[in-house]
Amino acid sequence: MAKDLEKRASLLRRDSVHGPFDGTIMVDAEARTLTVNGNVIQVIYADSPSEIDYTQYAIDNAVIVDNTGIWRDEEGLGQHLQCKGAAKALLTAPGKGDIKNIVYGINHESIGDSDLIVSAASCTTNAIVPVLKVLNDEYGVVNGHVETVHAYTNDQNLIDNYHKGDRRGRSAALNMVLTETGAAKAVSKALPELEGKLTGNAIRVPIPNVSMAILNLTLDKTTDSVALNDYLRRMSIESAYQKQIDFVDSAEVVSSDFVGNRHAGIVDAKATIANGHHAVIYVWYDNEFGYSCQVVRILQQMSNVRFLKLPR
Repeated sequence: MAKDLEKRASLLRRDSVHGPFDGTIMVDAEARTLTVNGNVIQVIYADSPSEIDYTQYAIDNAVIVDNTGIWRDEEGLGQHLQCKGAAKALLTAPGKGDIKNIVYGINHESIGDSDLIVSAASCTTNAIVPVLKVLNDEYGVVNGHVETVHAYTNDQNLIDNYHKGDRRGRSAALNMVLTETGAAKAVSKALPELEGKLTGNAIRVPIPNVSMAILNLTLDKTTDSVALNDYLRRMSIESAYQKQIDFVDSAEVVSSDFVGNRHAGIVDAKATIANGHHAVIYVWYDNEFGYSCQVVRILQQMSNVRFLKLPR
């Protein structure tokens, strides 16, 4: 256990994508804790949720964040709620069945006290829904296609090997891998008005982080690139979606420039194409950190945490 904790501390200290952690990290092997910047993190080892009693660690009324991807329905995630000390569960993947799929900033207010299991949707859904929301409000989205150019993930193989998923068995470091994405269909769970209007695909590419969604849309109202960009820029600054939508207008930016960006998505103004009813919008997103920030915002909503922020 001691070596495991030391390894986890080392992985936090040095991150290949996000760089070194500029803070204090202490390991207590006997207590099985990491203390990071003075915050105690209890490490619990278990093969299934049924083995855990959180109250043994002085943890009660906890929100369990499940990022394993093993369970995505109420039955599977409900196992967490059977544990002593657990109150709610938050899934970091699209939920199945009647589980609410939440994109913070869009439909987080719909989370009620009776919602014990909630989904934070996917990183791609979080990136595109705020942009689609403001576009639909102003121009009306008739239909469209979402193409995701996504960094490879831990689910893929580094070298060719068996994989149950189509194409994902091929080396992630050497190939662009065409795969499916549920992001387009998942949009309607946060924006019901776009039900059935979007299709989607994804291409996994050989970079470790930062992805892009390309929104190819038919709009109800006509526009051009200048007007569309001006509107999206104002939405990123003046609207209620300031934390979700960022905006960049530079011909020099590339994917690595957005590592560590806290927004759900970043509109690339220089790539925008708009002519009449047709528009193509390019949205960058840090599929690790930006999405994690959205998850934390939902976690605070579920926990009724309200930090004082000035100016109000």
